[in-house]
Amino acid sequence: MLRLSGGQVESLFDEVLPIEVRELPADLAVLDGLLADPGLLAPVERAWDEAARCFGRPSVPIDRFVRLMIVKHRSGWGYETLVREVSDSLHLRRFCLLALSERVPDESTIRKLARRLGPGVIEEICRQVIAVATSGPREQRFVVRAARVDSTVIEADVRYPTDLGLAEDAARSLAREAKKAERLGGVKAPRVRDRSRGIGQRLRRLNRTLAARTGQGKQVALRLTGQAGELVEQTVRETRRLAGRLRERARGRGAQAKLRAAGRLNELADRAEKVCRQIRQRVAGEPITDRLVSLADPDARPIRKGKLRAPTEFGYVVQIAELCENTRGGARGLILPAPSEIGSPNESDLLGATARQIGALGLRPRDLALDGGFAPGSVDQHLPGPDRVFIAGRRSAGSKRTDRRLARFRVGAEGRISHLKRRYGLNRSRLKGHDGQRIWTAWAILAYDLDTLAIRAR
Repeated sequence: MLRLSGGQVESLFDEVLPIEVRELPADLAVLDGLLADPGLLAPVERAWDEAARCFGRPSVPIDRFVRLMIVKHRSGWGYETLVREVSDSLHLRRFCLLALSERVPDESTIRKLARRLGPGVIEEICRQVIAVATSGPREQRFVVRAARVDSTVIEADVRYPTDLGLAEDAARSLAREAKKAERLGGVKAPRVRDRSRGIGQRLRRLNRTLAARTGQGKQVALRLTGQAGELVEQTVRETRRLAGRLRERARGRGAQAKLRAAGRLNELADRAEKVCRQIRQRVAGEPITDRLVSLADPDARPIRKGKLRAPTEFGYVVQIAELCENTRGGARGLILPAPSEIGSPNESDLLGATARQIGALGLRPRDLALDGGFAPGSVDQHLPGPDRVFIAGRRSAGSKRTDRRLARFRVGAEGRISHLKRRYGLNRSRLKGHDGQRIWTAWAILAYDLDTLAIRAR
């Protein structure tokens, strides 16, 4: 059952507290006023299954959940730390609308609800915040006069991938999942052997060969990697047989459990087969496209941006569009929900989604500053409105003075991205999958936008 509000927060215990404790700090007080708008929770109500709005176990009040997630991304805490710190802080309790006698929701409840709401709901809340800020009273309205757009990589929460490491993970994951499903297959169910130990031995042998610097590292690597791929192929065949056995026995009582187990086995087997195909291509010297870099996060991809610090990153490309009131140094604006795609899209490929959001909000920035990776033709197609468009190294906005002003303004996008990564956790997505990355990014951007409005209101 959906609960948008948790009801009254004050209790008799509050009357004995000093006034300094009952009043929120300045920053939290402004955020409290911004989040008090009931219209911000309308996207949650629209997205919630209509049949479950009035039936079932009551959910965590959504207004409390949103405030807990804002605190999480402002502070950089994990879920367990968030619950512990909010429980111990009177100010955070009052901000999160939790009475002194109430218990903070369990960390697993908060994590599951974040996944259930999905990325679209949080992105819609971000757009709602921007719409309210840009359409308020004239003396308080956030007037968008300039915009700067740049793309960055949000790393997936994976270790550096190698073919041997992926093969070991695939063998271990298949054996672990098969062990859970064997009891559903009956006495004669096919067995899936765990070959991760043999692959691990080959991995350690390769490490010793590379450390010895004998000059045979490449040949040994190809030979051992090919052997690991053959072991994984054997495990995949055994897994397919077990999944087929489960589907055959999926009749009567427990049929759905057998079908779900077979589906999980086939899904893991598909990823393991992709690892085997990559190994065969590498041994044959063929190029590999759409490379899988993690079994736990199959949507992550290798991305090369030419950075000296990290030539290859593994994750997702997102586009950050900041809407500002001016182009002066230190300008801080509102950020739109960041569009992204699986793979390594060009900056111009994501510009259409950014332009649609600007158009849907009814905004028309006069100045637009872009990185040199944007194609002028794509900019003219998707963003025809601005009076002055500056593309670093590719298009002038008019006079040299205007170019210098917009060039300095564009460089600020790099600083803003760095700020988001250091302060709001956009350096690495802790949620798996493309949807998980979008959820993580949307919460970080929502926290940043609310902080921006709070700073502006003080």
